[in-house]
Amino acid sequence: MIPDTKETRDRRWDLRVAESEDALVRAASEQADTSFTGFIRGAAISEARRILADRTAFALDEHDWRAVMELLDRPPQLPDGLRDLFSKPSVFE
Repeated sequence: MIPDTKETRDRRWDLRVAESEDALVRAASEQADTSFTGFIRGAAISEARRILADRTAFALDEHDWRAVMELLDRPPQLPDGLRDLFSKPSVFE
């Protein structure tokens, strides 16, 4: 669960938690056979990566990049069914 890193860990996190939260995380770290600190750090980093994964980077090779750019450069297409739908009055009017 701990990310493989060669970076120096020189930052400290100081957290306050409820007694029940402390007990839960300590029990989980023991079950995972991981240190308490390593468990917390690993869980926080994993969650941060999960949340940011689809928001920060898109890795494409040259072929895929060109394909995406071609799709974005095309003029918008309006399907006939959608055109018909929007030409009728709304049921809310």
